[in-house]
Amino acid sequence: MTSSEPTLSRKERRAKRRLEKALAKNHGRMPATLSDALSGDDSLPLDFEAKEYWLKDLQNPLRVIILPTLKILLSITLHLTYYLKRLSPIQWRAYRFLQWQICFFMKYFVRPEANILILRHFQTESNLLNFVIDNSGKEGVEPVLIYPKVIQDLMVQTFVHHDQGVLMTMRDLGEIKGENWPIAEADLLWTNWKPIDIQYTLSQKRWTQFLDFETAHELFKTTFCFWLTAKEYEAAINSFQFDHSVGLRIDEIIGAAHFADLAHNRFPMILVGPTGLSYRFLMHGFFVEHAHAHLERMRANLGLANR
Repeated sequence: MTSSEPTLSRKERRAKRRLEKALAKNHGRMPATLSDALSGDDSLPLDFEAKEYWLKDLQNPLRVIILPTLKILLSITLHLTYYLKRLSPIQWRAYRFLQWQICFFMKYFVRPEANILILRHFQTESNLLNFVIDNSGKEGVEPVLIYPKVIQDLMVQTFVHHDQGVLMTMRDLGEIKGENWPIAEADLLWTNWKPIDIQYTLSQKRWTQFLDFETAHELFKTTFCFWLTAKEYEAAINSFQFDHSVGLRIDEIIGAAHFADLAHNRFPMILVGPTGLSYRFLMHGFFVEHAHAHLERMRANLGLANR
């Protein structure tokens, strides 16, 4: 008498035994990996594509040994460069050469997933700042126009311009006093909000592109400090602290109380140096992505998605 069950291959039988063993060890439930939990949790909303690319970027094996070692060594070189630049009576800078180095590095050595996340960040932060500008009562505040679509665009819409977009916006907006906030959801203005448009794709990957987002940042953070003057670099790394201010303004505009809580970088009156820069850099990026995703949900409810 033959069994109705299909015959399993050796590989399938091993997989079945591993599954049964895992279930037995976890009270009959399938254990979850860290990646499973990160994929399933949307308490802090993220754009689906951005989340997918970030989780894929986290799988890079370089993060296991190379990244921790680089963090130690390159934090030392960053601090030495930072203090030498501050002490030097001669302040040198080379914007265009710096940006050429960044673009070359991204094009040939950084994984496409990380490059897309970098280009996304420029566009999402510009949208957040423009949302605040559009819904403020201030006249004559110029919108932020930093929306690079491909790596080559970063030769014109540079990292320095990106940081200056934050600083100039906060300068021009000035005091909150006199603003007619909160604004009803249906009356919010999205004049300068643009759909995310990245024209760089995963299909453009070269065999030399193996660096994940964090490793790439570690390798380049000292170079960024070296090619800016001390004051320019101080302004750039302290622009992160305005996440708190942007979050508070969005809270006031829409009558919410959670955008400011998303900001890890807080209290811009307290100037910071390069200590902990890598973590603050990441938290700045995630603040922008989370806040942007919140507002995109609001736009979807208003029927404004992709417009």
